[in-house]
Amino acid sequence: MRSPGNVPPAQTGIVITDAHRAFFNAIPKVELHCHLLGAVRRDTFFDLARRKPIPITTEEMEAFYTRDEKPVGVLRVLRALDEYILTEADDLHRLTYEYLEDAARHNVRHAEFFWNPTGTVRVSGIPYANAQRAIVTAIEDAGRDFGLTAKLIPSIDREADPDEAVALVEWMKQNRSDHVAGIGIDYRENDRPPELFWKAYRDARKAGFRTTAHAGEFGMPWRNVETAIDLLEVDRIDHGYTIVDNPELAAHYATRGLVFTVVPTNSYYMRTLPPDQWAERHPIRRMPALGLKIHPNTDDPTLHKVNPSEAWELMFSHLGFTTEYLKHFMINGIDGAWIDEQTKAQWRKSWPTEFDALAQTLSASLPT
Repeated sequence: MRSPGNVPPAQTGIVITDAHRAFFNAIPKVELHCHLLGAVRRDTFFDLARRKPIPITTEEMEAFYTRDEKPVGVLRVLRALDEYILTEADDLHRLTYEYLEDAARHNVRHAEFFWNPTGTVRVSGIPYANAQRAIVTAIEDAGRDFGLTAKLIPSIDREADPDEAVALVEWMKQNRSDHVAGIGIDYRENDRPPELFWKAYRDARKAGFRTTAHAGEFGMPWRNVETAIDLLEVDRIDHGYTIVDNPELAAHYATRGLVFTVVPTNSYYMRTLPPDQWAERHPIRRMPALGLKIHPNTDDPTLHKVNPSEAWELMFSHLGFTTEYLKHFMINGIDGAWIDEQTKAQWRKSWPTEFDALAQTLSASLPT
């Protein structure tokens, strides 16, 4: 299902009411783009940090959870977690369970989230098998307690050697689980183009894993998106914003139905664009008009100070997408999810009906 074809007008100063917030919270959601270490609760971070002396001050840790008008990237926080904070597999169980508990509060019914095993194994010193088992157990525990499903996406650290990525796929092959859906790749894209990791993606596809990749994220050229899709042969794209600089190629990918998981709180654009212009100039606004299937996500929710409901709210309140667009984005999420086709068919039938009822209630509650 394709979204309406025009670039929406950016909205500023729109008043979000309690009825709006109830609507955004109640929308049935999938979450396809969230980093486990970027979802760590502040209190959990501080609690785990108390266990041993670490070279991070309380002030620095507080700064990790402060997001200013010109937000800096969060990668330093993720590195600190691996290097100093996470020491046991049970830590990963706690982080996963708490993330899924938080997501369920916003009617996320299915989540697919990233975890970087290279840092866990090489830096934290937790064996891959133990770490994955802890995360998978947490997925099962959260499913029982909160009623949502989830998939784990072990993700390549593109700042590490490409051989580490190949090793990651081997670990996945040796520790198969129905809850481990495929691979991704993240961390800084600058000077680390997708083609460096073609062997890992080839091996993952041969092993039957699904694939996605962060590309076109840090203002990097559209060619990185092209390489991820055409060389790495990914099933979906994370971010992918600079594809708007090549409308012809974007139109081609639109015909293939690729889903782009976008992030309205992306640090790069909020940092590099003027505060009064970031929403109007954000590439996300142009993507549906090119025929691309986009789906909004939180990325690093506790570090970005956003939750799933607020991510959807920003698409409406700042980026200018109407509820009609949001309904299409919801369906795009179903299309992009790595779940069985029977479940997808059920959700494609029932979720739009839920959405329409919620939208009608919202409309009736607003002044005419």
